[in-house]
Amino acid sequence: MKLKNSIWQVILISALFCAGCSNAGNVNMGKDSVDTGNKNSFAPAGTEDNISSGNTADSQADRVSASDVFSDRDLETGYDKNSAAVIKLNGKSALCDSDAVKASGSRITITGEGTYIISGTLEDGMIVVDADKSDKIQIVLNGANISNSTSAVLYVLKADKVFITTAAKSENTFSNGGTYKAIDENNIDSVIYSKEDLTLNGEGKLVINAKAGHGIVSKDSLVLASGEYNITAERHGVSGKDDVSVAGGSYKIVSGKDGIHAENADNENSGFVYILDGTFDITSEGDGISGAASGQIENGSFKIKTGGGAKAAGVKADKDIGGMRMQEPRGDKADTPPDAPPDTTENSDSTDTVSIKGIKTDGDLYLDGGEFEIDSEDDSLHSNSNITITKGNYKLASGDDGIHAGSGVIVSDGTINISRCYEGIEGKTINISGGDISLVSSDDGLNASGGADSSGYGRRGDSFSSSGDVYISISGGIIYITASGDGVDSNGNLSISGGETYVSGPSNSGNGALDYNGEAIISGGIFAASSVSGMAQNFSPSSTQGAMLVMTEAGDAGDEISLTGPDGNVLVSWKAEKDYSCVNISCPELLEGGTYKLTAGGSVSEITMTGLIYGEGGMTGKGGGKRPGGMGGHRKDRDYGTDVTEMKFS
Repeated sequence: MKLKNSIWQVILISALFCAGCSNAGNVNMGKDSVDTGNKNSFAPAGTEDNISSGNTADSQADRVSASDVFSDRDLETGYDKNSAAVIKLNGKSALCDSDAVKASGSRITITGEGTYIISGTLEDGMIVVDADKSDKIQIVLNGANISNSTSAVLYVLKADKVFITTAAKSENTFSNGGTYKAIDENNIDSVIYSKEDLTLNGEGKLVINAKAGHGIVSKDSLVLASGEYNITAERHGVSGKDDVSVAGGSYKIVSGKDGIHAENADNENSGFVYILDGTFDITSEGDGISGAASGQIENGSFKIKTGGGAKAAGVKADKDIGGMRMQEPRGDKADTPPDAPPDTTENSDSTDTVSIKGIKTDGDLYLDGGEFEIDSEDDSLHSNSNITITKGNYKLASGDDGIHAGSGVIVSDGTINISRCYEGIEGKTINISGGDISLVSSDDGLNASGGADSSGYGRRGDSFSSSGDVYISISGGIIYITASGDGVDSNGNLSISGGETYVSGPSNSGNGALDYNGEAIISGGIFAASSVSGMAQNFSPSSTQGAMLVMTEAGDAGDEISLTGPDGNVLVSWKAEKDYSCVNISCPELLEGGTYKLTAGGSVSEITMTGLIYGEGGMTGKGGGKRPGGMGGHRKDRDYGTDVTEMKFS
């Protein structure tokens, strides 16, 4: 992989200044980055800003910039018509007066460096590039329509680098007939197939129809710099072995596997996706965008639908029995469709499972801006390592998790709206220091867990295991959670020092608005939640900001809830989105000894804070807060509206 050959130098130099980095040449940003799950076993009150910003800053060394990835020539769409060789296609043959072009029937071979302008129609033909390893070749498509019934339309066998440029206002079409027959030792399985570095750019349009195999494949680096592309492929739409890098352009992709795919089975450090800008409309039966190493997106507009979308996954039906959650399958769709045989081609991302996530990386995923609309049958945003979101607008609907990281999730800014999901944001650690987040989940809203996600929806890891290096830290941002499971669930510790967090639900007694296995320390910010009381927890006694857990009369979804201070000013107010029977409230104005008025629907209570942490009920919470006793009531089931009567326990 070349990437102008400078990216290796950038990563090497960055790694020399990054304490603890041992593999300086590793382009896999996920391997060398800070593991947010192991940085601190618990985020103590008052240190969350340092933790969040520290993780983000430390991982900056692993990122690349546009100048590292794109050469000037990648971005240049111009060409010299006077010095270029012209190849005129005439049905079953071609004409060209250049000595570097050899035509044998409908097979045209380019053997030397230069610029070649191709126009006309070629039936059952192929353009082959077989030049010296030092040659750079530009192929300009100016109204070229080429089909091949048994192989690639354009085959780059040997060169230093090849540029495919669409001429301004031109429309070009490449298509294959649905089968591939071997013509040499290479496994040609795409309409455009390159053994070398490949760049596509231009000011025109290229339509690619791959009735079999992939649309575009580079066995080295693949750059998409500009132009308009309409790709329909039986397998991957676009695939780069070392990497796929996009500077701009417009892409409409319909694929039987991944829309954009980067993977090198021979080198786990290769296979990353970098997107600087562009417009993407991807409908895929696999992942929308997949990087086997890592991914970095800085801008662009993305509309992605994977599989049958979020609704196709179904919703896991949970039965709460005395606080024990009994889970049933979420629909009858297996990870591997029974009619789909394993893909064993060299571009396959799996031989036994089908991944149908929106954007997926094995290493770190950095999202630094852009407009995203993702409707995914599995996770919408997924990383086996860390996910960092610094800005951007995200509209997500998922059949599994909205955002899932195997290690840490870091959110410092941006607007995130998860309209449908199993769990909203899940990671070993979750650090939220900014942004506007709203989510509706059929299980937990925020979940910090040491368990694994496994390979696809419906296969959950040990989401109830407690671990000392698992935590949730909220130091900023505005968060709205409507959950049918736990609202904020840490299988380790929880720290809140800032921001505003509002939770509605659950309405079933097997879950709580607040759930933690270690300590829950609040030192700043606002936390306001309404839920049923069966599994309710308050904050830990070691908190430095006041918190109350109050039983109310049975309340209904839509009720306005507010807390008024001794001077009559409203301190906190929000609307309950689910039925409830208790509330958790913490805000900076909540002081020991103070008397406050809580209005919840038609219920009004006067509370005097006899201690900094005020709670009712006799059951002791896991972290020292108090759980009120009693279970029962009536709720709306998490399957978005089905009424279910709870089992009652005395």
